[in-house]
Amino acid sequence: MKVCIIGAGAIGGFIGTRLAAAGRAQVSAVARGATLAALREKGWRLQTADGLVQAPAHATDQAASLGVQDLVVIAVKGPALAGVAQGIASLLGPETLVLPAMNGVPWWFCQGLPGFGDAPLASVDPGGEITRAIPLAQVVGCVVHAATSTPEPGLVLHKMGRGLLIGEPGGGQSERVQRLADLLNHAGFEATHSADVRYDIWYKLWGNMTMNPVSAITGATVDRLLDDDLVRGFCSAAMQEAGRIGARIGCPIAQSPEERHALTRKLGAFKTSMLQDAEAGRALEIDALVAAVQEIGQRVGEATPNIDALLGLVRLFARVRNLYPAA
Repeated sequence: MKVCIIGAGAIGGFIGTRLAAAGRAQVSAVARGATLAALREKGWRLQTADGLVQAPAHATDQAASLGVQDLVVIAVKGPALAGVAQGIASLLGPETLVLPAMNGVPWWFCQGLPGFGDAPLASVDPGGEITRAIPLAQVVGCVVHAATSTPEPGLVLHKMGRGLLIGEPGGGQSERVQRLADLLNHAGFEATHSADVRYDIWYKLWGNMTMNPVSAITGATVDRLLDDDLVRGFCSAAMQEAGRIGARIGCPIAQSPEERHALTRKLGAFKTSMLQDAEAGRALEIDALVAAVQEIGQRVGEATPNIDALLGLVRLFARVRNLYPAA
């Protein structure tokens, strides 16, 4: 099986290394800069609690040189996706699967939903470029439950979690997704073949939508956010709004915000991915995590005053630091 990883950072490197080391797939990577150089010199590298996992890597900055793939894993940050989509055509054959292992609301999330039709979400796919470049019929939805980081280019540090929820965007189960789950499980992941991956995406977003941007703005780890009654209350109010939106689009959440906070507390003094990006001066994934929720709320007629405030604050925070495009 031919697998291409686009974006060999914390998550892409995690998936790529385990697949390459497992030996059932011919794994290549599309990368650039220091990450590309590291992959070419040192191969795939994943530091785990059990030691260093390594495997030879075929890495390039020219996707067209790799030919048609069986599986393309997209693991770039949201702001880079439109550029990636334009160069992905050479990797796609009629049977190629595309697995976006990314945070937040994916570009395909509302396609086909009542009231949405084929109109793309402007917040994550302005102009519909991604929708046109990557056919929905070839997409497999994915939710990553893992904590990883990149202490240096090309080296991934695995902290916790190996969960991957994968499923058909339209729901139900299929042979092609089961084959993919089998491949991932053989590589050491805890891959679950979900019958409703849209719900899984929304449920993860429901928690990340607040913790990520509030941690970036304040510089606080999640335990400190939850220890502050006012901050926790604001996050809960935004989550209630997102919960009402979810109920309108077929993703009702039975938990209360406080129940979700109790799960988040188990992470301890944890730095969210957005806080890590802010500290490193990397572009922030605001659109897929917050702006998309606001847009969906507008399109279903659900008021979002707390989400609006959160979006305005984190967007301004990022713009002042040149981590998000100007208006």
